[in-house]
Amino acid sequence: MNIVITIILTVQLLAAVAMIGLILVQHGKGADMGAAFGSGGSGSLFGASGSANFLSRTTAVLATVFFVSTLALAYFGNLRPTSSGSVLEGAAVVAPAAAPAVETAPATPASGAAQIPAK
Repeated sequence: MNIVITIILTVQLLAAVAMIGLILVQHGKGADMGAAFGSGGSGSLFGASGSANFLSRTTAVLATVFFVSTLALAYFGNLRPTSSGSVLEGAAVVAPAAAPAVETAPATPASGAAQIPAK
């Protein structure tokens, strides 16, 4: 079970890092407007419009992988062992025996309390 959780956690971390990278590479919606008026930012690796479909679809796939792995980790995190009913029941077995009671003298009032007159 530990190996499965480790694999799911690794997939989640890789998907998160890849998703962050892809989101930072993508252009915003306002970038096309600037390119239309002649600011020289329209040249890219995939062309003017080819990058939008590839990067947005890849981001959507990575987001799906991220959410599925998050749900899987939540499911495995909430599984409870069936052998013991409660954490407190297990702690009661391991708890040390109580120390024997020690007899003490009755509590005496503090020195300032004896000087206060009673009504």
